[in-house]
Amino acid sequence: MNPPDGTRLGLHHDRLRATSFGGEAALYDRARPSYPDELIDDLMALKPKHVLDVGCGTGKVARLLATRGCDVTGVEPDPRMADVARSRGFLVEVATFEAWEPAGRRFDLLVSGQAWHWVEPIQGAAKAADLLVPGGHLAAFWNLGAHDPAVLALLDPVYRRVVPEIAAETTALRVPMRDQRSRAGSLQAAAGFGPVEVRSYPWEARYTREQWLEFLATHSDHARLEPARREELLAEVGAVIDGLGGTLPFYFQTVLILATRAATA
Repeated sequence: MNPPDGTRLGLHHDRLRATSFGGEAALYDRARPSYPDELIDDLMALKPKHVLDVGCGTGKVARLLATRGCDVTGVEPDPRMADVARSRGFLVEVATFEAWEPAGRRFDLLVSGQAWHWVEPIQGAAKAADLLVPGGHLAAFWNLGAHDPAVLALLDPVYRRVVPEIAAETTALRVPMRDQRSRAGSLQAAAGFGPVEVRSYPWEARYTREQWLEFLATHSDHARLEPARREELLAEVGAVIDGLGGTLPFYFQTVLILATRAATA
């Protein structure tokens, strides 16, 4: 769960990390959170019919939009993730967004849930503008989460002791909220786009011990740990949750960057 963080605009170069989720595609589909109804309501207020889902993964966003009547096409670089989305009945084409061939198709809405940071920002913005009809929209959004300070005070020492190399940056502990506007700025500067706005949707989830450990297993920085150290980390995090009574609160903000294609081509 990586943020639209201006300090990490080069993350799209790490293709190995970008495709690290596919080995646990079913777990990813089960354990990753969905998105708030208020966000989907706002997207549907744009009256989209034809939607392109960039980095569609297992189809979590596609499902939300399809149930509202949208025709959704997915683009996903990992065939294992794409297979899960296809099993849900969605058309998914396997490619990176930069290399994907649209074959003349145009869209009212381009969405990217938890994935736009894997797209090269300049090339991606230009291609998105080209794929959208005049007046269409690009909606990139992320679930950014934070712990209660008292819980963070218990978890942070565990990470710093067991996996110090990821403790400072892992989004399992904290997410920097200050830099999301940098990606909005890259879209604002892209040819073809007009207004860009940032919206935030706060919501709360409560995880059981098993649910939280499964959620952690879907984080790329956790998945790439040496197995014995990952198991040690999960065991110690599980012990913290046991000490909290078996559940863990997590406070999300779903941050939306919404860019509007200029009304004239």
